[in-house]
Amino acid sequence: MKNILAIDTCTEVCSVSLYSQSNKTSRYLKDVPKSSGLILPLCDEVLDETGLNVSDIDLIVYTKGPGAFTGVRMCVSVVQGMSLAFDIPTLGISTLELVGYGASKKYQVNKVAVVLDARMNEVYWGLYNQGVFTNETLSKPNELPQLDSDHIGVGTGWGAYEQELTDATGVDTCHADFYPKAENLIDLALAHIKSGGSLDGNLPLPTYLRNNVAKKSLK
Repeated sequence: MKNILAIDTCTEVCSVSLYSQSNKTSRYLKDVPKSSGLILPLCDEVLDETGLNVSDIDLIVYTKGPGAFTGVRMCVSVVQGMSLAFDIPTLGISTLELVGYGASKKYQVNKVAVVLDARMNEVYWGLYNQGVFTNETLSKPNELPQLDSDHIGVGTGWGAYEQELTDATGVDTCHADFYPKAENLIDLALAHIKSGGSLDGNLPLPTYLRNNVAKKSLK
């Protein structure tokens, strides 16, 4: 894959990254109202900077959720539009896996408990251990399992429910202000391709986990 475009709008932040000639050109927005609506201008910026067109993209990798419902829909809709219009294959990656991978790289740890605030006294959570992501689940903060002391906690859930999560898991080191970055999607996509993993084709699909909310919004 020569040119890979990465897009993430599933949480409070919005970012894009374009991989070309072994370099990444990235944009990242945080604390900007309705930042997911700025995803197309950000894509234009990285394309203009590298001198590429959408038709030059070989793969679009994106976060498919879970996360903010509007952000997830925005991300998947933008990717679907580009993919279908220019016949570009896609690869969806869990928001939780992206956060876990980024945290393991930044903090140089092997075991990460990723917890995102899902509102309504619930969290999205998963484990990123030794480069393997598991346990993508929606649950109450006090229902997470006991973990060993080698884990660190990352994600907005630790800021919203730190005491409950600490009591449940035994994890006492956390970074609540750690967010996903599209440039790390590039690394995950390259590793996926190198290992012989398959792509999604041209039909990006979201992961909501909270199915009752998703179904109500479609009525």
